[in-house]
Amino acid sequence: MNDLLPFLTQVSLFKGIQMAELPEMLTNLNARKVSYKKQEVILREGQSVYSVGVMLSGKVKVVKVDFRGNANIMAFIEPGEMFAEAYACTQTANLPFTVLSVTESEILWINYRKIISTCTSACRSHEKLIENMMRALASKSILLNQKIEHISKRTTQEKLLAYLFDQSKKLGVNEFDIPLSRQELADYLCVDRSAMSNELCKLQREGVLNFHLNHFKLSKSSSEEAHNLPISP
Repeated sequence: MNDLLPFLTQVSLFKGIQMAELPEMLTNLNARKVSYKKQEVILREGQSVYSVGVMLSGKVKVVKVDFRGNANIMAFIEPGEMFAEAYACTQTANLPFTVLSVTESEILWINYRKIISTCTSACRSHEKLIENMMRALASKSILLNQKIEHISKRTTQEKLLAYLFDQSKKLGVNEFDIPLSRQELADYLCVDRSAMSNELCKLQREGVLNFHLNHFKLSKSSSEEAHNLPISP
């Protein structure tokens, strides 16, 4: 895994840990690299989880399917990000969602118990690893609160604007690209795609925004309004 070392130093889980220390650490963590094909199931709803996934390449999505078969996209995972850490932490017997590979992907799997169990020498690097894991768990909680803020709005239009305003505020600009396709955005907001498209066209006619595919531009007045509102967690 030596070819991964420069990349791993940029991953939040290994932040502050020297590259020279990573080979021995990865061995002690029983880390293993696994490749997945496009649309392959990585984790299936109902299974047990004991390892943390670190995205090395590609893209995966976390999906919850309701009783009618409708897919609600809970999150997308990009290279450098982690997933399943909360469920590995709690040793969840029945995973409540499915993880699918959107593209060909590579994932580094690390046993969670190996992360939180300090090594025999109780070295500073392992202490840093545990600190990074705790920070990651807290960050995921904040992101979940943000999604709840978006989807708790009463109408499709309010959900859309809440999401777009947050993107604008975080980037500090009123023109930006979102990382979601139209269907992915509808799934993320838990709304019907056709109804959402109608609302987008309505907002464009009203001069609130302009859009093309995943590129959006909020009107100056809308952007100013967004930047004067408290940002979601």
